[in-house]
Amino acid sequence: MNICIPKERRESDFRVALTPAGVKLLVQAGHTCYIEHEAGVGSGFTDYDYQQAGGKIAYRGEEVFGRADLLIKVSRPTVEEFEWLREGSMIAGFLHLASASPLKIKTLIEREITAIGWEIIQEDNGKLPVLQPISQVAGRMIPQIAATLAQNNSGGKGILLGGVPGVPPAEVVILGAGTVGTAAARTFIGMGANVYVLDQDLDRLQNLDRLLSGRVITMVSHDFNLEKVCRFADVLVGAVLVPGKRTPILITRQMIESMRPRSIVMDISIDQGGCVETSRPTTHYNPTFVEADVIHYCVPNMTGVLGRTATHALNNATWPFIKMLAELGLEQALEISAALRRGIYTRNGELAHPVLQNAMSSRS
Repeated sequence: MNICIPKERRESDFRVALTPAGVKLLVQAGHTCYIEHEAGVGSGFTDYDYQQAGGKIAYRGEEVFGRADLLIKVSRPTVEEFEWLREGSMIAGFLHLASASPLKIKTLIEREITAIGWEIIQEDNGKLPVLQPISQVAGRMIPQIAATLAQNNSGGKGILLGGVPGVPPAEVVILGAGTVGTAAARTFIGMGANVYVLDQDLDRLQNLDRLLSGRVITMVSHDFNLEKVCRFADVLVGAVLVPGKRTPILITRQMIESMRPRSIVMDISIDQGGCVETSRPTTHYNPTFVEADVIHYCVPNMTGVLGRTATHALNNATWPFIKMLAELGLEQALEISAALRRGIYTRNGELAHPVLQNAMSSRS
């Protein structure tokens, strides 16, 4: 099997889909791996590292896409990259097709592509094994970004998240008690902030309360509670996820307008459409905008600037599925892995994911 790893072309994405160690294992198993020139530089891997592992270096993106039986990415392909997809090939990555342009989905169908979304691979117990480690990276990254945004030189209120004796700490509100929300809550607490976590799942809130020994204030995410916390939050984090679906809007413009001036909104759900009505995607080079006198941070590929850590975390999680696809082929891999079956958006050009089927039906 030709297994190909392109360079990530989205702005400020320094991750790479496979490390030299992964390439070495695939080559030893008899597969051919093509890696685009300098694909691993942002994660600390040179072309020489990949060549030493047995990989072949390709110098054009079109070549990498054109040779692939299985194309392994991190982020969803760009418009240009969708045009490079080889007919009948497989692509795996964080595709987030629920929020993608219908034209991109149409390309997958027309070219009979099998599209595997790392973010929707799901085990029987509901766990998302590939998304989880990246979500942990994102959750632990959120407080350090929030701390910087709260400074005057970033346009913030000029507050220290943890306060000091005689000066109260910041009020931090997190929507969602999943992996991102839990990791963020733990880190915010470690910095000394007052932390509130809202979720509609009471079991999740009870588990979070036990995990953090009661140091976090938990609330059910009813509308009236959302309205209440918006009025006092210094930092509001949207960490809502509905696997495979577009994120529902939980925070309305009116709620944003009720926030205090120069408060901070971090919509981490933006890669699935966002959970805040006033959100729109931003970039690492221009990460914030101000709406209703509230600072908005909405970078979809937030962990892209932690190339080394995020790449290793991702590879630890994706390797079992990459190995399965390479050793068994698509059909047998899907037969034995229910988790992988749940990760299929399109199969040989046919819509395979119920959410995607419904979305395309509603758009037609």
